Amino acid sequence: MASRNIDPLSVEEPWEGGEEEREEKGRGAGGELSWESQVPVKVLQAHRDAVTTARVCCDNHCVLSCSSDCTAVLWDVESCQPLRTFDGVHSKAITECALIPHSNRMVTVSWDKKMVAWDLETGLTLWKSRQPGLLTSCSSSSDGRLVVCAVNPQNGVSICDAASGQMLHHVSDLHRSFITRCRFDPQSQRVATVSVDRSIKLWDLRAQKTTVSIDSLLLHQQRALPVHSVVGQDVEAVGPAGGGFRSHGGTPLQGGHEGSVSACCLAAADADLLVSASYDRTVALWDLSSLCQTLVLKGHSDWVTDVSVSADRKLVASSSKDGTVRLWDIENMEEIPEVMKKRNAQGAGIHILKCEECGKPFPLSRLLTSELLTQCVFCRLKSPPRYRPQPPPLT
Repeated sequence: MASRNIDPLSVEEPWEGGEEEREEKGRGAGGELSWESQVPVKVLQAHRDAVTTARVCCDNHCVLSCSSDCTAVLWDVESCQPLRTFDGVHSKAITECALIPHSNRMVTVSWDKKMVAWDLETGLTLWKSRQPGLLTSCSSSSDGRLVVCAVNPQNGVSICDAASGQMLHHVSDLHRSFITRCRFDPQSQRVATVSVDRSIKLWDLRAQKTTVSIDSLLLHQQRALPVHSVVGQDVEAVGPAGGGFRSHGGTPLQGGHEGSVSACCLAAADADLLVSASYDRTVALWDLSSLCQTLVLKGHSDWVTDVSVSADRKLVASSSKDGTVRLWDIENMEEIPEVMKKRNAQGAGIHILKCEECGKPFPLSRLLTSELLTQCVFCRLKSPPRYRPQPPPLT
């Protein structure tokens, strides 16, 4: 029997069984239990190569994934079984897939230079659009009328009609290097792109030109631009100030990944929940109100390539280079001891207040929270001091 090092100061009882028995004990109905994070998890396995995208869809009942094995798969969340496989069209790795709102359709893009629209119910292809370069990302407008794909090495984007695949706009040389992600804004009026050149561009469909350029690659806190890409080992959040965009820097989230961040997603039902994926093989959950990491999900054996959150904020889907999709049940994560411990520790952390004078957000230590601290430091400097020193008492 292999010897084990037991911490004599540990308050936990040592596990007497082997690792296989421990894993077996952790298995629940339809899934497993991640022992390191204490979160129920289901593992979906059907792809033969790295999984590049994972999207929760169909009213949280299904997950859509695509892979370097040239296929996309629609999964049933309850049974963890594939409902339909989309294959036979792409000849090279599928880099991303996107669901088209208000329809039962999706699009896939690939290194084979093709963007393909599929019917989710029948599995049939609706149209194919061949582009001039390798396709690394795709997205659909919120109204379901348009789709966009990133085209490389042209460092540009192609915007097509979602119903027919007809190309409406093609823009080259938006960036100085490869575009890694492209997304429509919520109003479907602009396309945001992020690139290896560490910049963000906003291309306006009406003006047909770049209207905003941000040189430092950041994450957007207000869900106006859900763009993600590799941004190094730190995660930062930045929001609009006065209707514009802050290009001078963001607010770093405390306790970053140990590897490059590959993707992030904001929960639709909770603007304070941010989920990020990393090449350190982990998925991290962040509380934007406290700017702190609340939980780390471990289980993938290789790079985590993508992450998404269900609309009801109960499920996180992650895809990995290890060929699997993992479904993490975070509905009861507030009851996990690690999360409770971090919540208590954050009581003395930092939170964001809104200045009553200028309306801009400013950080403040929770220990300094007071009814008097309702203005940012700049407005307090402009205002006359409220404190008046009192003369010493007469003796």
